[in-house]
Parts: sequence; C-alpha cells; structure tokens
Amino acid sequence: MNKETLLYEDGVHKCVMFSLEDEDQAENSLSVNQFLIIQGDSAIVIDPGSGSIFSELYEAIGRHIDPLKIKYIFFSHQDPDVAGAIAEWSVATSAKLIMSGLWTRFMSHYGLTDSSRIIALPDHGGRIPFKEGYVQFIPAHFLHSPGNFSLYDSRSKIVFSGDIGAAILSPQNLNKQVDDFESHRPFLESFHQRYMAANAFCRAWVREVKRYEVDMIAPQHGSLFRGPDAAAFLEWFENVEGGLEHLDELYLAKIE
Repeated sequence: MNKETLLYEDGVHKCVMFSLEDEDQAENSLSVNQFLIIQGDSAIVIDPGSGSIFSELYEAIGRHIDPLKIKYIFFSHQDPDVAGAIAEWSVATSAKLIMSGLWTRFMSHYGLTDSSRIIALPDHGGRIPFKEGYVQFIPAHFLHSPGNFSLYDSRSKIVFSGDIGAAILSPQNLNKQVDDFESHRPFLESFHQRYMAANAFCRAWVREVKRYEVDMIAPQHGSLFRGPDAAAFLEWFENVEGGLEHLDELYLAKIE
C-alpha cells in the first residue's frame, strides 16, 4: 500500500495524506491516516498520531516542507492514535496546537509541559485564516468523542473528518480511495453504529458540512471519499443510527 497520497495541488497549495502504521501493529485492520496542508512557506499538520510513528512522519513531512515551518498542528480529538505524540511535536516544532477546549487539561498526561502552545477551540468551532484561504473547525461532538472537530480547508475543498467515515476491513482501504460507495458501505456500518452517539449528532454534522463546497472527505481511518462518493457518504451518514438508537441492544441482557 502506498504510504503517501497527494490529495490536492495547484502550484501554491498542497494537501498530502500519509498512511503510516506502527510496524508492531501492522495487522491492525483500522488503518491510520495523517495529513499535511501546505501553502507557500507555512503548513498545518492534522492528527499526527502516536509516538511510534513520530520519526517516520517527521521525515515524511520534511520531504515537502521544513517541519520548523509548521504553523499549526490540529488534533481532531484526544485519542492516542491522534494526539499520542503531542509532546514530541511540541519539542520538534514551534507550532500552535489546536484542539477542543475539553481536552487541554489532559494533554499533560501525554507529556506536554507547555500549555501556552495550545489553542483551545470553543464548542462552536471557529475559523483561522491560512494564507489566501482559511481553515474552518466544524463541530463533530459525540462523533465519537464528546469534544471533537473536523477541519475544512477552503482552498482544496477537503473535509478532514477524523473518525467520521472510518471503515473496517474494506478492500478499498488498500488503494485508499472509495471507488464504489455501495460496496464500501457495509464496512462502515458496524463502526459508525457503535462509535457515533446518536443520529441527532450525525444530522447536525452533515448540516454543518453542507454549508461548504466539498470535493473530498478524508477520514483519519480508511479510505477517501471523492465527488459523488463524498455526496453518497453524507446522504448515508445523515441517517446513521448510533448508540442511542441501539440502547436496548447495548444494555439489556439477552434472555434465552
């Protein structure tokens, strides 16, 4: 599997996806993606992952831009496969660290000692200018984390969706792009039913995403949704039934 995928490039702006795994966990079926946005001499890293891939990702980013020019590192939520290497990135770069305000007090448990580097997002999200465009932090609360955001890049029109869109064991994960949504859909279902809190949150996220022109949805796990497949995913996700809708199955013992 290719560990690096160019998502967008127009001569000024570039988006790259890395698919780096902990070699000791290579058999793990939930593949992990990390992302880089570059415009000019500035960069944003999205969901850089755990300490086990820090050195490899740092080197991979360095093939595109000096890591010292990373301006922001965004953490969609608090999980170790997203934020586990926050201490290493805080030492290796001077970047501001962007995350939900819910998680700032927990980052010391990952070894982060300088909390002044953190930009704490309010629940409604926000927007940061980025060169000739902007990045928008879209609320994705309870999908699956209670403090969770997706990131929209205005120039590439990509939604970096975090765990939303994750697929398990899909053959289409091998080439990192969905080319037939209906054949990919069964591999989405069990993850989203278990990890998404309730349909109301799914609908709220889709409503917010539809405020923007979206050409691609890039999840932290699994494969990319482009064009018609991105639209098909939004239509499907809007109707996902999550934990609340399956409450009885989760809590009531089966009586034989």
